[in-house]
Amino acid sequence: MMQNYYESSESVTEGHPDKVCDQISDAILDACLEQDPSARVAIEAMVSGDTVVVAGELTTNAKIHIEPIVRRVIADIGYQDKALGFDSSDCFIITNVRTQSPDISQGVNRGCELGAGDQGIFYGYACDETSVLMPLPLYLAHELTRTLAKMRHEGILPWLRPDGKAQVTLRYNAAGIAEGLDSVVVSTQHDTEINQKMLVQGIVSEIIYPVLHPWLQPDTRFHINPTGRFVIGGPVADTGLTGRKIMVDTYGGRALHGGGAFSGKDPTKVDRSGAYMARFIAKNIVAAGLATKCQVALAFAIGQTDPEMVTIETFGTETVDTNKLHAAVKQVFSLSVSGIISCLGLRRPIYETTASYGHFGRLEQNFPWEQTYKSSALQELCLP
Repeated sequence: MMQNYYESSESVTEGHPDKVCDQISDAILDACLEQDPSARVAIEAMVSGDTVVVAGELTTNAKIHIEPIVRRVIADIGYQDKALGFDSSDCFIITNVRTQSPDISQGVNRGCELGAGDQGIFYGYACDETSVLMPLPLYLAHELTRTLAKMRHEGILPWLRPDGKAQVTLRYNAAGIAEGLDSVVVSTQHDTEINQKMLVQGIVSEIIYPVLHPWLQPDTRFHINPTGRFVIGGPVADTGLTGRKIMVDTYGGRALHGGGAFSGKDPTKVDRSGAYMARFIAKNIVAAGLATKCQVALAFAIGQTDPEMVTIETFGTETVDTNKLHAAVKQVFSLSVSGIISCLGLRRPIYETTASYGHFGRLEQNFPWEQTYKSSALQELCLP
């Protein structure tokens, strides 16, 4: 028998060192795609102290200059004060970029059809727990960090600084229904002048209560800057790397993850495009009312045009025969590498905005993998 349980998810702000790196990588990708939609890009970044390292592979006709892109991203995030120890105007930038390996390139270039740029297993998930069909704990964690950033950018809490995190823990009953908020954690970088009492009051009144008030209970535990001080933050306090927040990027730990990160990779890298298509399929299945929870898995081999595996897990929540559902998915969705890229329009510069606050469940960004226009076709094939 199922028992009551707890589920936690975390999110981080755009100023978190790992997210700084994700945004740098995706900004360089976007700059390449803007000029050359067929660009092959695999860019990684590292930030540490006052230094940014950009490395990876670029095979493109685009003429881009990496340093101004990096400085613009850092400035947009809010690192524009030398007192923070990491400043867009005078940080050191080191680059080590080369072209794509010809051994990989020959696997991707398969004539009319593209081959996968790598092997791997890629997962997508959707559930009816929120209006955007995402797990509730992650949705709430993202709302907290987005609100943190908004309060900083708009000057409502002027003592906030770019680095920050949030974590929520929800209590679920045996039927899998969220019943209340067990605890909330908000850790945010701040200037030296604000005292702990004023910080806590500001975070509760402007961030926690507006986001979480439907879920707050008398026994909800609050942890706001638990160490009592968070002045030194960002890359000065913690080295950042591209692709190190994959649970923040996806489903907060609710669903399986193949292990591959997204940022800095062009869509021939199925780590990214395969995961986007898997989410697109799962979301349309749930939107069609064919299941209340759905996890889709796609597996590719390097150089192959079509997936080696397609599986659909509905956790017993399906409303139609699962064999019929599998057949309908293969009929409605194009699952080749070229088909995925074409269906989702992935050769456009749309990626920098994915690099903070999650790649999924963000309707305001109009990401193509968040659309549900395939749900009616699935219903026609699956329902009597």
